Amino acid sequence: MTLINQLSPQDEFVGFYLLRELTLKQTNGTPPKDYFDLILGDSSGQLSAKYWDVSTTDKETFFPMALVKVSGIAHTYREKLQIKVNKIRLANDTDGVAITDFIRSAPVRPVDLVHTIKMAMASITDQEIATIVAFCVGKVEEKLMHYPAAKTHHHAYFAGLAYHMVRMLEIGEFLCKQRPFLNSDLMTAGIILHDIAKPEEMISQLGIVSDYSVQGKLIGHISMASSWITEAAIRSNIDLNSEKVLGLQHLVLSHHNLGEWGSPVQPQTAEAVALHHIDAMDAKLQMVEDALDTTPETEEWTPFIRGLENKAVYRLKI
Repeated sequence: MTLINQLSPQDEFVGFYLLRELTLKQTNGTPPKDYFDLILGDSSGQLSAKYWDVSTTDKETFFPMALVKVSGIAHTYREKLQIKVNKIRLANDTDGVAITDFIRSAPVRPVDLVHTIKMAMASITDQEIATIVAFCVGKVEEKLMHYPAAKTHHHAYFAGLAYHMVRMLEIGEFLCKQRPFLNSDLMTAGIILHDIAKPEEMISQLGIVSDYSVQGKLIGHISMASSWITEAAIRSNIDLNSEKVLGLQHLVLSHHNLGEWGSPVQPQTAEAVALHHIDAMDAKLQMVEDALDTTPETEEWTPFIRGLENKAVYRLKI
């Protein structure tokens, strides 16, 4: 079977893929004709696809997150690789394929990632900070095993959120040793809490986000996490005006740095400055890694990466 990242222009192929997105549209002709605008994916990546010969039966048969067998041809459209679907059908039991074979996942087992996060929580020596962190993590602990960190930008796959946290914890541990003026308890707590409300912000199945929740659209994960810190403090009789609570809230509220990126305030403590850059570095490097992994090796340049100011990345031949 041909993997998505192995396709090149003019390749004809047959294979099984996950129908990640499906939208019924109409052409501009007279009369207009129905067609499917699709996103086909597997464990190596995803590509936009078009299926032009849509029948009434097709409209009742195909749906997002279905496994499908596709016969098609890859071609370039507006400098991007795209698929023209010639034939498509639903996968069946005799095909011997499972949906878990077609999703991207963190390169570390989810159970090991969550274990690492819990070990980091246990390392927090300040009892009040540890209590607040435990309360917030407890709200989403089961979802940490499989939730992505984002819909599209970075770590957008099965267990991506936990993987993002663990990679940040590794960087944070190094920085705290290199820069002893940083409070290690606040750094650990900030890393764990900065995206802790993402599972309540997004609606996800098998690491694929289909939409944002009502809370996600109206409040967002930053504000939700800040309110959870307040709730934890109240439940544990911790002074809401203490610098521990204030420091934790500031870490969460400022980690995107700018208002247009979602932060109501900019980083104004040492730990907040460090958290923002740790988060940004891990996210951006993951964008680069994902782009390189999902771009055919025959291509010198990746597609434009939105999170890198719409820049493409060149694959050095070294």
